[in-house]
Amino acid sequence: MPVIALIIIGAAAGFLATRLMRIEASIPATMLIGIIGALVGGIVLRALVTVAGWLSGFVGAVLGALLVIWIWQTYFRR
Repeated sequence: MPVIALIIIGAAAGFLATRLMRIEASIPATMLIGIIGALVGGIVLRALVTVAGWLSGFVGAVLGALLVIWIWQTYFRR
């Protein structure tokens, strides 16, 4: 997500987060909390998606290798 979108969403998220956590904060502090949270959350989410992508590729490779071994043992090795 572009940084500008994270800032805009972060301001709204800061407002919602301060209400959910029942924290009394000024409007600039609320916006700053949300913006920092959105930036940190965006970076962390991007890193998790990247790692999950690598992990899913590895899992897919292992499952594919298991299938090939099963086919080999079932049909070609007698």
